[in-house]
Amino acid sequence: MDTQERNSTPYPNIPAFLESDDREFRDPGVPSTVAVAGHPIHPILVQFPIAFLVGALLTDAVFWFTDDSFWARGSFWLIAAGLVGGVAAALTGLMDFLRIGRVRKRTAGWAHLILNVSALVLTIINLVLRWNNPISAVLPWGLVISVLVATLLGISGWYGGELVYRHKISVIGNGNPNQP
Repeated sequence: MDTQERNSTPYPNIPAFLESDDREFRDPGVPSTVAVAGHPIHPILVQFPIAFLVGALLTDAVFWFTDDSFWARGSFWLIAAGLVGGVAAALTGLMDFLRIGRVRKRTAGWAHLILNVSALVLTIINLVLRWNNPISAVLPWGLVISVLVATLLGISGWYGGELVYRHKISVIGNGNPNQP
């Protein structure tokens, strides 16, 4: 695939949706402030809540089609587990957000934060709606909230990828955490 030189990072001829800075391409990157043996914890922790909350959307949809209460109860537990895992992932991500100035200087950092907080708030609402009766709460609002949460997580994941791959945040490197 051809690349073109421009006043930003030399990427394939795909327009950047977010800001891009040539200095970041040449920069070795900034390591995570929450890491074990140099490995960032946030990307490890996000896998489970994403899987649980997207799984809740799938089990909600299966309940909608089958009317089998097993799937509604499964959704409840997936949402509860997704919330617990999401809070752990959010805490590690927030620590990096607060400690690495480069994250706060990027649209991707703010978008990732706001979308994830929104997803967690909606997850809390979804869990509270289902608390006393997980079966009757699925349709329609439980399913609607599950669709919104899965969508927010997908978009937020894209912004998280922008932070890592375009802005070189939470990679092994010795770059300046506040620049470029």
